[in-house]
Amino acid sequence: MLLPSVITILLVSYTQAYSALQDAQVIAEFKRESELNHTKIVRELVHRANWASVGTISTNGYVKDYPMVNIISIDDNNEQKVSTGVIRFLLTDLDFTGNDWQSNNKVTFMFTDEQTLNCKSYNKDPMEPTCARAMLSGQVTKMDKDSPKYNSSLRVFIDRHPAAEKWITRHQFYLCELDIQNIFVLDFYGGPHQVNVSDYYAINI
Repeated sequence: MLLPSVITILLVSYTQAYSALQDAQVIAEFKRESELNHTKIVRELVHRANWASVGTISTNGYVKDYPMVNIISIDDNNEQKVSTGVIRFLLTDLDFTGNDWQSNNKVTFMFTDEQTLNCKSYNKDPMEPTCARAMLSGQVTKMDKDSPKYNSSLRVFIDRHPAAEKWITRHQFYLCELDIQNIFVLDFYGGPHQVNVSDYYAINI
């Protein structure tokens, strides 16, 4: 059954001027929407990205209590370079995010398909809903350096971000994870979809 919005678009096109091409585009977009796997799209966005935009509540005196945005290198691989969905990242207390999370550890990470220039290759503007984006909100968790998985996780991170080895020794960076609490994805017209966190971790890509 066609969605009401699709029917409306088709009716408008007929009342204005019939266009077989426009009809074909509407139907193709409807078919694409019906086949979307929102959970898989989020996992793929996270896995393909080397970095994310991160929002915090600022503790900096000049912009205290304003939203602050930063770029953070991320990794979600295990030792076999397979996606786990677990977002790991390095922070330092010399940076905005490193200070902010210790006052309020609630953050939001944003990923977009344009990070890999995938939208540009299809002539899509980054703001178009069909240029998929995902917003993952949660809490920063500083990993315990004495934990058995700390060193292996750090090696995997450095394997993806070789420059990080210098950051750790020179600027006291430490490894963190995002404890994901909520996920939104916008990958088509009609507004964002909420993705269950358990489903996000369970899906294979």
